[in-house]
Amino acid sequence: MSDPHNPFAHKRSGATQAASKALDNVVDTAQDAARRTVDTIENNPLSVLVGGIAVGVLAGVLLPRTERETAMLGPVGKRLTEGAVTAARAARDAGTAELVAAGISREAARAQVSKLLDGVVTAVKTAGEAASNATKPGANEN
Repeated sequence: MSDPHNPFAHKRSGATQAASKALDNVVDTAQDAARRTVDTIENNPLSVLVGGIAVGVLAGVLLPRTERETAMLGPVGKRLTEGAVTAARAARDAGTAELVAAGISREAARAQVSKLLDGVVTAVKTAGEAASNATKPGANEN
């Protein structure tokens, strides 16, 4: 039902349909990426665990301490920090030993994390291209 008084109604309808198709493509691509991510996690849980620990440690290192934290914790903070460092070393050593025992090298773990990230980047790129192509003139003509 086009409005004879509104010459842009047809174009608006086409743009709406194109946007809807683009959204469907993005959702499908995201779901596919999520499925692949779950498969990767199920097939390589140790790699994901190591990556998660690394992200957690990095976040902890990068978050600044406030003056109030330093004043309130004082010596307790120092002991906690020393204990955390000792625990982190022990966890790292135990994790490394487990990975070695499982026959997983640092390079293999890096390769799995890299593969996972490449899959996510590819999915995002494909979704963006699909959205872009769906909004181009003539994309609705089948």
